[in-house]
Formats: sequence, structure tokens, C-alpha cells
Amino acid sequence: MGCWAKLKSSGWAYPTTVLCFYGFFAYCRVAEPFLTPYLIGPYKNISGEVVTNYLFPIWTYSYLAFLFPIFLLTDFLRHKPLIMIQGLSLVTNYVLLCFAPGLPAMIFLQINYAVVSSTEVAYLSYIYSMISVENYQRATGYLRSAMLAGYTFGASLGQVLVSLAELDYFYINAVTLGFVSMAFLITFWLPMPQRSMFFEGKTAAALDLQSQQEGPVGADRPEELVMDNGEAGSGKEKMEGNGSTGWCSRKNVAAAGRLLWQSFRESYSSRNLIYWSLWWALATAGYVQVFNYIQLMWDHIEPSDTSSIYNGGVEAACSLLGAAAAFSVAHIKVTWSVWGELALGLFSSVAAGAVFLMAYTSSIWVCYAGYIIFKSCYMLLITITTFQIASNLSMECYALTFGINTFVALSLQTIMTAIVVDKTALGLDIVTQFIIYGSYYTGISVLFLIRGTYTACVNRHRPEQADAKEQESSVEVISAECF
Repeated sequence: MGCWAKLKSSGWAYPTTVLCFYGFFAYCRVAEPFLTPYLIGPYKNISGEVVTNYLFPIWTYSYLAFLFPIFLLTDFLRHKPLIMIQGLSLVTNYVLLCFAPGLPAMIFLQINYAVVSSTEVAYLSYIYSMISVENYQRATGYLRSAMLAGYTFGASLGQVLVSLAELDYFYINAVTLGFVSMAFLITFWLPMPQRSMFFEGKTAAALDLQSQQEGPVGADRPEELVMDNGEAGSGKEKMEGNGSTGWCSRKNVAAAGRLLWQSFRESYSSRNLIYWSLWWALATAGYVQVFNYIQLMWDHIEPSDTSSIYNGGVEAACSLLGAAAAFSVAHIKVTWSVWGELALGLFSSVAAGAVFLMAYTSSIWVCYAGYIIFKSCYMLLITITTFQIASNLSMECYALTFGINTFVALSLQTIMTAIVVDKTALGLDIVTQFIIYGSYYTGISVLFLIRGTYTACVNRHRPEQADAKEQESSVEVISAECF
């Protein structure tokens, strides 16, 4: 009890520890690598064509509809309620998978899972409203490690249960239900943040008043969100007696709008940041599309009802190799401001080749290898991209950039889904889809090979300026890669 009390009284260790436990259990989705075999198998008995061209697109459309409103609600409600909603939605998902028969239930499941996906921003940003800036790096590293550990453990456990214990898919979903139920219970122990990035409520404003004497927590906030020192003595009484400074007041919403607009202008004021954000949006759209439909490709090459599958082992290997690739970025001595865009082009071309390999091969092991290469390339490049963007922006601007880039990526993915996958449009088979995804990544690689070559040639004549940029951004590598 003494250790628990000491942990709870610490400034940053308690919320970080609780959130790490939540992240481990929430991402320990044992059954996720085997979702497609479960849906098209005897338990749900849905055809592969319906899953591909009708069911999975519903998640994409719903995710797009939920993303931006939930992004704003996350900050407005100060994160914790959205994390609790995510935990409850995960429980609902696996209750439906275990016990709800029929296609309508699976349609609702896709909509519900879109809520889970869109509330991930709450998990990723919660801790930054709870701790001081000097603890960002350590806390972010722990949270990312908890996510990877949970996902890797879940995928590995699922593979062991399928291959060695020969457990039925239903029981694997039941095991996953136990893990996500534990995650939901843990959310009740999360402390409620007292401030937000964009919306200033009573408590947050009071903290701002107090911090003016101790050293401002949000020193980079615009002046209109901070009271003058002369009002410090009566500010709290004014807030309690006047509803105009409440969460839903016109003044508060207007101030949040001004901060959002200022953050937007700062985030996209640099041409280099625009190019990095462009790659983020383009590549993420293609990556999520491949990730969503890879199990259908595996089932096409080697049907799960007639052969052994190793989806869980492959996903675990991807997590480990991807984490190693991302971690290596912090230790590779490269001037990313000069060579980063060229690296985006080169590794995007490798990813494109891996997607074509998955599309044309008839060997499940070659397809597994192509997927591991593709996912590792993406995790390496998204790490480079995030620290290049984060190192030049404040936390508010990075949070907004994260939301906007994700929204653009999801919009592009929705367009691809509507044209290529949806049965109301082309409704292409899975092999043709992957050929299109490979061509899409080829276009990204050509674009950034040209841009990267130009950037490298220009910076060859300004090496001192490039070194200065690299030294400035290198301190952000570890914390940014964990986003």
C-alpha cells in the first residue's frame, strides 16, 4: 500500500503506469490476426466477397465520419471519457463477435470498431495533458512499448493457441474479450486531466493563473488564453460566478477556434513540413488499405479452412521488426533534413515492390515475407516523418497536424475504397486490388524520389545550414518516433 500511495502521489508515474496497463490489455487482441477466417468460417458464414466488397468498407466510411468530431471532443472532454468509450467499444466488439449471429450484427460491429479507431487519438494524447514537458520523452516511450508489447503478445498467443493448442476461433475471441474487458476496467483508475490543449475550462484557467508565478505550463499559448497578472487575485472568483468562462461558453469556443487556426497556420507554414505531411497522408492511406485486406489475400492464396495459417506469427514478427526499424532511426547518423525525403522515395519503392510481390505470388510464405517487408518499411518511414514534423512544432501544433494528416489519409483511403473495393463501384477482386495498391505506392515513390533528389542536390551547397537543422531536430527523435 505504501508503494501504491507513493506512486499515486507522483506527478507523472501514476497516470503513465495506469495508461501503460490500459494500452497493453487494449492492444492485446489475440483474435485480430484471425478475424477474416472467423468471419468466413462456419461461425459467421459470410462469403469472402461480402466481407471484401461490403462489410469492410463500412468501417472506412464510419471512421471518416467519426474522426474529426471525436478529435475535437477528445480535447473538449479532456481525454478520459473518450478512452473509456474506446474500452467499452472494444468490449462490445468482441461480445458481438462471440455471441451475435448474422450480417446485421457484423455491420454494427464495423461501425463500432470505427469508434475504437477514431478514439485512439485520446489514448495517444492523454498523457501530454497530465505531465510536464520534461517527462514527455520517457512517458511516450513507455506508452509505445506497452502498445507494441500488447500487440506482439496477443498475436503470438493467438498463433500458439491456433497452431499448438488447436483452439477454435470462437474461444480465441473469448480470450480476447477477457483482455479488453480488463482494459475497460483499468480506465476507471485513470485520473481526469485538469487542462486541455485548445479548450480552456474553469480548472484549466485556474491552473494558468497559478502557473504564472511558478513558471507557465503552456507558455507558448496565445495571449488571449491567459489572464493578465493583475487579474490573478480575482480570476477564480470571476470564473465561479460567471458562466461565460465555462467549457461551452462562446468566449471559450472562440478562443479555441483562434488557437486552432493559429496552430494550423504554424503547422503548414513551411514547405518542407507540407511535403512530409503529404507523404504521411498518402502512405498511411495505402498502408491501412493493405493492412485491412491482407488477411483476405492470405486466405485467397491458401484457404484457412483447408490449411494451417500463421497470421498471428507474421503479425508478431512485423511488430518486432517494425519496432526495431523505428528504434534504429534514433541511432543512425543521417542528416534527415537533407536525405529524409530521398529515403521516403527509396523505401516507398521497396514497399511498392513488396505489395506487387504479394499480388503476384502463389506461395503463402512469399506473401508473408512481402507483408513483413512492407510493414517494416512503413514503420521506419513514419518514424522519420513524425520526428521531422514534431521537431519543428509545438505540442498543440503537432496534435492538430496529427489529426489533419490522419483525416486526409482517411479521406484518400475512403476514395480508394469507394472506387476499387465497394461493390456499388468496381468491386474488384483481391488480387487486382493489391496490384492497384502497388501502383499507388509506386506513384508515391516516384514523387518523393524526384523531390528527395532535388532536396539533396540543393543542400549539398549549404551543408552548414543542413547540419544546424539536423542538430536542432535530433533531440526530438525518440519522443516523436513513439507517436
